[in-house]
Order: sequence, then C-alpha cells, then structure tokens
Amino acid sequence: MGFDVILTTDRGMMSNYHGKEFLGFGTTGPVFVELPFGLSEKFHTFLFAPKIKTDKMGRPIQAPYGMRKIEAKLLDAGINAAIIDPDYVPRYLKSAKILMLSHHDYFGVNPPSSTWGVILGKETLNAYLFRKFMERIEKDIWEAKRASGLKVMVGGPAAWQWLYYPDLVERWGIDTIFDGEGEKLIVEVVKNTLEGKTPPRYIYVGASEAPSVDEISTIKGASINGLVEIGRGCPRGCAFCSVTLRPLRWYPLSKIEEELKVNARAGVVDGILHSDEVPLYGSNGVELNPTALIELHKLAKKYYRKVGWSHTTFVAVLLAEKKYGKLMTKIADIIKDEHQDWWGAEIGLETGSIRVAKQIMPGKAAPYKIEQWHDIVEESMAIMHELKLIPAVTLIVGLPGEQPDDVIQTIELIERLKPYRSLIVPLFYVPMSHVKAEKTGWLDKMNLYPEHIDLLKVVAKHSIFWARDIVNKFYFKGIHYAPIRLLTNYFINYVEKRLDKAEADIERYKEMLRAKWSEKRLEVLRYA
Repeated sequence: MGFDVILTTDRGMMSNYHGKEFLGFGTTGPVFVELPFGLSEKFHTFLFAPKIKTDKMGRPIQAPYGMRKIEAKLLDAGINAAIIDPDYVPRYLKSAKILMLSHHDYFGVNPPSSTWGVILGKETLNAYLFRKFMERIEKDIWEAKRASGLKVMVGGPAAWQWLYYPDLVERWGIDTIFDGEGEKLIVEVVKNTLEGKTPPRYIYVGASEAPSVDEISTIKGASINGLVEIGRGCPRGCAFCSVTLRPLRWYPLSKIEEELKVNARAGVVDGILHSDEVPLYGSNGVELNPTALIELHKLAKKYYRKVGWSHTTFVAVLLAEKKYGKLMTKIADIIKDEHQDWWGAEIGLETGSIRVAKQIMPGKAAPYKIEQWHDIVEESMAIMHELKLIPAVTLIVGLPGEQPDDVIQTIELIERLKPYRSLIVPLFYVPMSHVKAEKTGWLDKMNLYPEHIDLLKVVAKHSIFWARDIVNKFYFKGIHYAPIRLLTNYFINYVEKRLDKAEADIERYKEMLRAKWSEKRLEVLRYA
C-alpha cells in the first residue's frame, strides 16, 4: 500500500527521547563526545534521539504533534496521507505525489542550537541529522520528481529558515515553503497539487488567517510523549517572540479529552499539556481561571499516570499561589500521586535587566509591574522548588542595546537562584541577517561584552550542579533507568571537564572583548 502524501522528518524529531521530552534538548548540542571508531554520533543519537517503534508499514507509534495535526487535517479531507518514519521514506517516494517535511530547527540556527554551535564551533545534532537524512534521500527525491512529478513541501516552526538557504531549496528540490499555522490552507494546497496544479513557492499564514478552534482537527495517532495542545497564542506581547502575533484560543475540555483518548488507546501512559502558558488555560488575558485549570488537570490525570507542562511563566506561578488561594499547591496535589512526585516546564527568564525588560517584555510580569521582575522570578522559583516543579529556564544573551550593567543585573539575578532546582539554558539572540554567516564571524558581530562570558560561566555552573540532582533523583530515578542515567551522568561529567579545560581560552576571549570595547571607546572619543 502506498500513500499520496507522506509526512516525515529526521531522527532528531522522530523520537520519543526515552520517554523524557526535555531530554530532546540534547539534540540542540553538537556531536562532540570524543569516542573512538566513529561512535560519537551513535552515542549522542542514542542518548538524545533513539529510534522509535513503527508498524510494518513504517508508521511510527508516536509522531511529532504538529505533524499529527496536519496529518489529521488531510485525513479528515479524504486525502490518502500518513506520517512515515525517516528510515522507511525511500520505499514510498516512487509512488507518493507529495513529500512533506517538518522541523523545529532544520539548520541549527534557532536558539539553543545556535548558542551551542557558536560556542563550540561545531554542527549541532539536529542540523546534522536533518542534513544526513536529506543527503540519504536526495537521489530518490530527484528520481521521483522525474518519474512521477513528486512535489516537496516544507513547513513547521522553522519553515522560515529555508528562505536563507536558497541553495538547499534548489539542491533538494523544495517546491513549496509553508510558513505558519496550516489548518486553514493546507487542504486546498494539497488538493490542487494532487490535481496537477503547480503549488505556490512560498505561503505565509498571518494572524488573520489563523484557524479557529473548530477548524483544528483532532489527531488520529499518538503524539510524541503524549503531548496534547490545550490552546494557541499568547497575550504577553514580548518583542522577540512570534507567538504573540497569534490570537489566543483555548480548546474546550471535550476537544482535549478526544486527544487524550487517542494517546491512551495507543498505550501512551504519560503526557504533556502544551500551550505557550499552561496556567492561563481558559483565561481571556493574563488573569487566571482557577476552575478551568483544576478541571483540566483532573481530566489529564484521568488518562495519564504522569503529567507535565510544556511552558509556563514566572508570574503565572506566583500569581496562582499568592493571589488565587494556593492554586499552584492545589494543582500540584492533583498532579503528584503514587505515580508521580514532580513535573517539568519550560519558562522564560530572558533578562535580569529591568531597563531591557521594560523595552522588550513589559507584559512578562503582568498583572504585576516589570520593575518587580527580580522578586517575581525568585519567589516563583522558590514556589516551584517547594512543589517540585522543575523548570528549564531560558535566557537570551546579546539582546540588542544590552549594556554591561544590564548583563551584571542578569548575573546578580542568576546568583539569587542558586538554591532552586532548575536548568538554565542560555540562548544567543539570533539576528536573521547572520543566519548564514560563518560561526566565528557571527559571534564576532554580536555585541558581546566580557560580562557576557561571566554570565555564561555562572549559568553553566548552576545547570551542571542541578543537572546531577535532577538526573539522579528525579528524571531517571529507578533501576530500569540505570543505563541511561549512567550515560547521562557521563555526558554531564564530560561537559564539565571540557569547560574546565577551556578556562584559559575563555579568559583569552574575555581579554579580546575588553580590547575590542576599549578600541571602540577610543574611536568615540576621537570623533567626539
């Protein structure tokens, strides 16, 4: 049996990461573990992106949620489509009419991939795996194009990256770049293509074309690690985030339950509630809806043994606990039981500078004032530590207009967070004009100060310290996780040793930055 439309991606995306979603962040790091006989790639891939089980036709038992959504939309429209594991793709290309690709970071230029790639000067695992996948099927794609007119479409959160790689668009025969939420337009585009019409080269879906909740199909197959979307959009209005352009929409509990059932029937026992800010579920803005939140978590625990969050904010955690009668504690009491004693979420700190925060993310603290940012962050971290909500905290390094004093404020805030269990992930601000620049040139063009290096060192020490605690006491607790726990500890120790060895190079780079800024100051005085 063949399929008219096959949807796929590389191994870095088509994996359930040993059932630990946040372990997938390891694919954003370079393949740099120095093992003999070419084992570095195999070790890194096994640790962070192991193969997932498939049926006899190559359909994965779990697949990325965004791909499941598009697959469901096509199936609901009567189109013969299926998600196929990357290892099985070549067998279908001769008969398929459309090949659809999706990815969170095709070329490793999104944060945090760009951060690690720049710092270590090596290709990240996610970019490496996608490149190797495309090189493996490149010949098959062109043969299918010549024989049957195969069309290749790329989409997903990183679709925009293809605009900066026109050489690869040509090399790999990309016919259409689909950028944005796909539910409203994808069926028409696919049907027209199947009828022999030439698809558009580039499609951008703006906020006015975003699908309503009713236009979003229910997934037909299990999602990676049971991830289920509860809504789309964000009301915070941060200047660096494209999500704020999307209208805020929440799924009714009945629609969420349909997808929980799909995963449960497929044998998925643990899952993740996904939105850009889970505690805002059912709200009309930045004030919480306690009743909706309680019902949401009761529903999730009805189908999943363990429940996690994709994202939250510091202010939502603080608001829930302080203003809404210990709502965080009530949610924790629902989540934590005999099957689960902790949960995780991604959370954006972004900067510790009040001046910069006012400029780029004043809504990040709402309904409080952004001037209270340091206290909001620390109080929230204390609440999460007590309730055993483990955050992966993102931090943007090199924001436009950032000054040394701003970086020092961020360091001071990070120092205040030492007592609280968390991983802090630094993300270089990615100027789009530098996407294709050489790695070292890209870094040199950033307005980095010596203080930024001190910030990265403080962050690294914090994360390495807490990583061991999280891995051994929470994430990989239990005898059945002993092998992966051992490998992860090996990886953490390796990173720590590499950083220690690089101390001299780090200091030299700091001196270079000091000299760079001293020269710039002299130039200013010279022309004043």
